Amino acid sequence: MALLTYLTTTHFDFGAVQMLPKVLSRAGVQRPLITTDKGVVAAGILDTVKDVLGDAVSAAVYDETPGNPTEEATVAALEVYKAADCDGVLGLGGGSAMDLGKGVALLAGSGGELATYDPLAGGNRHVKDIAPVVAVPTTSGTGSEVSVGFVIVLNDGRKIAFGGPRFVPIAAVCDPELTLGLPSAITAGTGMDAITHCIEGYLSPSVNPPADGVALDGLWRGWRHLERAVHEGSDRTARWEMMMASTEGALAFPKGLGAVHAMSHALGRLSEPRLHHGTLNAVLLPSVLRFNEGSAPAEKYERLRTAMGLAPGADLAAEIERMNQSIGMPKSLSEMGVEEAMIAPCIDHALADLAHRTNPREATAEDYERLYHEAL
Repeated sequence: MALLTYLTTTHFDFGAVQMLPKVLSRAGVQRPLITTDKGVVAAGILDTVKDVLGDAVSAAVYDETPGNPTEEATVAALEVYKAADCDGVLGLGGGSAMDLGKGVALLAGSGGELATYDPLAGGNRHVKDIAPVVAVPTTSGTGSEVSVGFVIVLNDGRKIAFGGPRFVPIAAVCDPELTLGLPSAITAGTGMDAITHCIEGYLSPSVNPPADGVALDGLWRGWRHLERAVHEGSDRTARWEMMMASTEGALAFPKGLGAVHAMSHALGRLSEPRLHHGTLNAVLLPSVLRFNEGSAPAEKYERLRTAMGLAPGADLAAEIERMNQSIGMPKSLSEMGVEEAMIAPCIDHALADLAHRTNPREATAEDYERLYHEAL
């Protein structure tokens, strides 16, 4: 079993979920709130975790996490946390459940409303305390279990990316066994989320060579194993490698992300249609790669090609499009239900997103309008 200490401590391997009682004990958590969703419950994963915890841990459960976590759901979960006198959070699920858990932990420790902590408005200075968080991913995509951030749709309609080192969970328990039953569509969308994290984190102009190395290794693993994970979901090697790619993609987050995430966050705030974050990333990535080429250093694009096993000078955007087709991703935003009228309101949200600031090429409102229409 690999034991990784990079930003946080990650217990990673098949069977790692058995470590949960010890991990919670070390974190000082005896009465966690488990934040999860109905899909995790239906898959029997919540029952598996409860069996592992046994009688030693008294856990409350909030299982109403929506596909894009909202402030309303976060506040509802906080009420469960308070009513059960919880002393920490166990985020169990995909990025939505883990992100919602981080939001609960922030409000439990610091109070107030989520908007108070908007990092673009200097909100991190208001963070007084955060309840301890332990994260258990059940998909291989967001990497929220080790990331410095979380994303919530606020009541005012903004989808805010909260970021800072205090939002990294105390520990992560990554057990690829929990992903063996994932449907192919979820495997594909979350897998492309992980690959986008690796690419955007690496292309960010922030200087952090260790994070660059982690991002490239995550891309190397994810690119070689995603198709097999999608088409042969019980392949244990592919599932292990995709979960590692997901974790490594998020370990590169301290560098920031880019225009793909700025655009997908803006679309992800919509209540209708409900848009999957990783699938949005997959559809938007080719256009943004073409937009950034020539602004990001040429050697960075070559190192991406090397990590992906491509020939020198290969068209990265075209290769992403080929991968999308192979794993059944939509060809366009319109295929996902996005309409022309939805684009204009998203532009200001993309410009205001935290990820916008670390794109290798500065994007204007006109650029975002064109990029959205290219993907439409």
